[in-house]
Amino acid sequence: MDNTPNEQRSNINISKEMKQSFLDYAMSVIVSRALPDVRDGLKPVHRRILYSMHDNGMTADKAYKKSARIVGDVMGKFHPHGDSSIYDAMVRMAQFFSYRYMLIDGQGNFGSMDGDEAAAQRYTEARMSKIAMELMRDINKDTIDFEDNYDGNEREPSVLPARFPNLLVNGASGIAVGMATNIPPHNLNEVIDGVISLSKNPDITIQELMEDIQGPDFPTSGLILGKSGIKKAYETGRGSVIMRAKTDIEEQSNGKSRIVITEIPYQVNKARLVEKIAELARDKKIDGITDLRDETSHKVGVRIVIELRRDVNANVVLNNLYKQTPLQTNFGMNMLALVNGQPQVLNLKEILFHYLEHQKQVIYRRTKFELKKAEDRAHILEGLRIALDHIDEIIKLIRGSETDEEAKNGLINEFSLSDRQAQAILDMRLRRLTGLERDKIEDEYQQLMERIKELRAILEDSERILEIIREELLEIKNKFGDERRTEITFGDTNLIEDEDLIPEDTIVVTLSHNNYIKRLSSSTYRSQNRGGRGIQGMNTADEDFVSQLVTMNTHSHLLFFTNKGRVYKIKGYEIPELSRQSKGIPIINVLELDKDETISTMIAIENLEEDNEYLIFATKDGIVKRSSLNDYARINRNGKIAINIREEDELIAVRHTTGNQEIILGTKNASLIRFKEDQLRPISRTATGVKGISLREGDEVVGLDILRPNSNEEILIVTEKGYGKRTHESEYRLSNRGGKGIKTANITDKNGPIVRVTTVTGEEELIIVTDQGVIIRLHVEDISQTGRATQGVRLIKLGEDQKVATYAKLIESDEDDEDESNNEEDDESTIVSHET
Repeated sequence: MDNTPNEQRSNINISKEMKQSFLDYAMSVIVSRALPDVRDGLKPVHRRILYSMHDNGMTADKAYKKSARIVGDVMGKFHPHGDSSIYDAMVRMAQFFSYRYMLIDGQGNFGSMDGDEAAAQRYTEARMSKIAMELMRDINKDTIDFEDNYDGNEREPSVLPARFPNLLVNGASGIAVGMATNIPPHNLNEVIDGVISLSKNPDITIQELMEDIQGPDFPTSGLILGKSGIKKAYETGRGSVIMRAKTDIEEQSNGKSRIVITEIPYQVNKARLVEKIAELARDKKIDGITDLRDETSHKVGVRIVIELRRDVNANVVLNNLYKQTPLQTNFGMNMLALVNGQPQVLNLKEILFHYLEHQKQVIYRRTKFELKKAEDRAHILEGLRIALDHIDEIIKLIRGSETDEEAKNGLINEFSLSDRQAQAILDMRLRRLTGLERDKIEDEYQQLMERIKELRAILEDSERILEIIREELLEIKNKFGDERRTEITFGDTNLIEDEDLIPEDTIVVTLSHNNYIKRLSSSTYRSQNRGGRGIQGMNTADEDFVSQLVTMNTHSHLLFFTNKGRVYKIKGYEIPELSRQSKGIPIINVLELDKDETISTMIAIENLEEDNEYLIFATKDGIVKRSSLNDYARINRNGKIAINIREEDELIAVRHTTGNQEIILGTKNASLIRFKEDQLRPISRTATGVKGISLREGDEVVGLDILRPNSNEEILIVTEKGYGKRTHESEYRLSNRGGKGIKTANITDKNGPIVRVTTVTGEEELIIVTDQGVIIRLHVEDISQTGRATQGVRLIKLGEDQKVATYAKLIESDEDDEDESNNEEDDESTIVSHET
């Protein structure tokens, strides 16, 4: 039961009470904890730490004191919010990687760039740094206001004199209620130059100020990409700056290269950065990293070494690291600070303006303080001068007085002195009566009168105050200024595209039966005579073999069509480049394939945005489809439907056409049909298609290709047992889509079923791949030209239980291979180059 007297109760609206209480709390956090003052750039906790250390004599010229002692004094007198918050703030002011110009000189373990915490406050020691003393300079000359502490028993400064612009120099970050600040550190020299420029020209523009203040200058150095983000932040108070680590690519004597990171972005945890790189390398998301070491030390500074495999492009790896790790990150600038106790987002000129106005007040109040002190001293000296001029009368008066009070009153009445002057005469020692002392008093008096005149002139002339500010800022600049650490790079602020880093080159992309993919330069495979044994193209795993092979440009698009009728797209350079003997990496590390989904065909296309161009699809059951190439321009790694596949059917091939060509379909049992492309009307990407050839029982489509009208092309077939032939296209009549086709080869036990059917001109080279990974490269013109019904000639000698898996055309010849071929031998035959 509530026994509170009725007269002590009051009814309140809980909604209004909650609203008012939350506003009070929010303003307390904003003003008293989270946001810095625009004048000294300090939050209350930092200001209280520095003032307490200064008040207790823990200055830069004194011995270190235990951190626990400092924290306890600050908590007991000024900041009753817990020792951990005080110590954490103090630790950060002592970290070389957090503050551009450290305000605390710490001794002991104060943490590291790896995120290690500082030692407990009972183990560390600290004192003020030399530059922190400049924040306190003249604090005892009535330059700033003092206010009561939390319990009214102490007095603390509401702001520090701050003889340098600390808000920009060391930056600030904090989260209040409904707002946050994030101001980056800057170079002391540049900021002081900016203040001086503003003091000389109040109408200066931000663009002109940026000639002095180039941009943020982080303690961890690194790079800033471009000035657009800096300019926006300086003009509006908000902007984003792109930070990047500083790296070098070192070429080693063994032909390998390595990436060396010597500077990292501001506020990036170095240990987590190394862990992230290791994770990406382990998961094969970044290919080619063989070793990773953190060689950072006090002697060499930051040094992270990334060893690379010989066959990878170091620039590409570095580019991927920029994309996927904090080696490149953004600093969101939000220049929010307290102005007259109110939070405001400020641009660069406004921050400098408020600091300059604060310094005007500091100099004005200091001058008034010094003037009053000089006038008080001059007043005393005037009394001493009178006493020295009438020393005999004064001695007589003092000797005749019964008490000090009587003597003081006598001096005041006899010589028209003030109370303070009379007291000074009474306190004067006899040695001041000597002639030398008389001269000193006179000299001091004359100097004081000159000083008083000067101080009064300063107070009456605002330009003199600005001159003093400039002089003292230049003094600090000369004493503490240093060179800029963070380099600002001009130009494109976006990530470098991989195409810009990789030269255009013809490559060979291979895909194994077990879905391992890789790329190699086309020069890896030198031409051989027809009937050669070939060279080993890859070390396959048990029961694996190369099933598909395509030649393309590194900058072209590679479309992957799966047995389920889906399509995926990547660039040629995105496929890992591996050695000839390597089996490759799993395709699932490159594409986001569904379960039980396999690649049925690959096709390279340079430009997917071409008008009036098409893709022709063929399935194992003889279904064909034509769709516009534009329908496949916006495909990604996650894939999209390319053709709607019927149950029990599979997609076997896709070809790129210009819209007025002819289509050939070849089957395993040597049937071939030829019809005009315009018999297929373009249909949507997700459509099924129509019948292209009527299959006999047990037969299936194994080849789709394009014939250009009047091109004098030939039909090339290759069989499982390594036989092949060329037949002129004139031997294959045009027919209507959907027919059974005509005979294209004589199939026997000697040559075996047809593996693929394609068109050639005779100028190409052919790369044939066996199911055991053996690859042979030969000129098409070396293959015999025979009639439709022949079995062909031997193209490659196959071993026991070996058969042809696939082949690809290569429209390029490597003339430089001839020199290399004289020095290399295969297991059983010399590799010979044939020029086209």
